[in-house]
Amino acid sequence: MTEKRKESGGAMPNEGEGSRTGARQYDKAAERFAKSGKVEEKAREAREAIEGKEGKELAEAEAAGKRHIAEEDPEIKKR
Repeated sequence: MTEKRKESGGAMPNEGEGSRTGARQYDKAAERFAKSGKVEEKAREAREAIEGKEGKELAEAEAAGKRHIAEEDPEIKKR
């Protein structure tokens, strides 16, 4: 355990915005997935969901997410 973790009682230190640890974990997981051979399968499943019964619900969720982002970042409204 590092000194910083010992000082904080074992908790992970707050890295602030742009967590390097989180970015590193994400990058490793994305690379494992890309190498897993499941990309085409998951892409097909996503396409079927969008074109199938779930399509309307997924489109509504996407629109809600875009509205939320636009409220936080005025640059999004320009797109």
